[in-house]
Amino acid sequence: MLDNLRLAAYVLFVTLNTAWTAFVVSVLALLKLILPFRATRALFTRLANCQFWFWATLNLWMLNANNNIKWEIEGGEGLSKSQWYLMMSNHISWADIVILSSVLKDKIPATKFFLKHSLLYVPFVGLACWGLDMPFMKRHSREYLLRHPERRNDDFDAINKSCDKFRLAPTTLVNFVEGTRASQEKLQTAKTPYDNLLKPKTGGVAFALDAMGELLDGIVDVTLAYPENQASPFIDMLKGKLTCVVVRVKLHPMDENVSGDYFKDKAFKRRFHNWLNGVWKEKDSYLAGVYDKHANK
Repeated sequence: MLDNLRLAAYVLFVTLNTAWTAFVVSVLALLKLILPFRATRALFTRLANCQFWFWATLNLWMLNANNNIKWEIEGGEGLSKSQWYLMMSNHISWADIVILSSVLKDKIPATKFFLKHSLLYVPFVGLACWGLDMPFMKRHSREYLLRHPERRNDDFDAINKSCDKFRLAPTTLVNFVEGTRASQEKLQTAKTPYDNLLKPKTGGVAFALDAMGELLDGIVDVTLAYPENQASPFIDMLKGKLTCVVVRVKLHPMDENVSGDYFKDKAFKRRFHNWLNGVWKEKDSYLAGVYDKHANK
């Protein structure tokens, strides 16, 4: 009974927080359409990002008020809110979005996520994300693209359009490189060389790197873990049962491993694949250590 009450109260607070954020950023987005000058668009974009910061701040307060969390946060030195980043993270749960937006809100610019197009129609959430210029991905199936080859570039066009808007204010574009949540069920059935991760998908992150080009100041590599709530971290978070969150942050420079033409330069494509697979192998080893440490407590 108590768990259900905590869940209902937490969901209500998050919904109200998100609804207000959706209203504010939507008004600002409409003002950008009415006054389409670069200076006004930049101003309203920064104001929308400030509202997103308030949303994340209140979420973090509610997260700690509803749960007794031990935070294990490592790294993050050298980050700045006045620079542009691409963030790569493993993906475990819907809780990841709340954690990434909240924990790093004072270290990096507003986080913008690649989102499924269906989320555009979710009440409040879709409106807020649209107002914040987040890219909505349609992710057409192979069968659909065979029937409609003219739609092959839909997702690339969405990324490119959003990245152009990100030039108006410092931004952190977040890419869950695995493409989907690495649940225990998926890890058991997927053909992956890793114990705790799905194979990284290079196309989306490579295109984002290319689209943002010289604007980027670095790649923020985040590793997330919920070592005491591996089965259902999101539901546990809502019920006030989330007990430990591990966040490791590493900053990679924009060097020859990540700067190049992924789609035309075969040598760079191989180099980028090797670099990303190396990052994922090290990340998998780190996660194994985290889970072993907490399992032996």
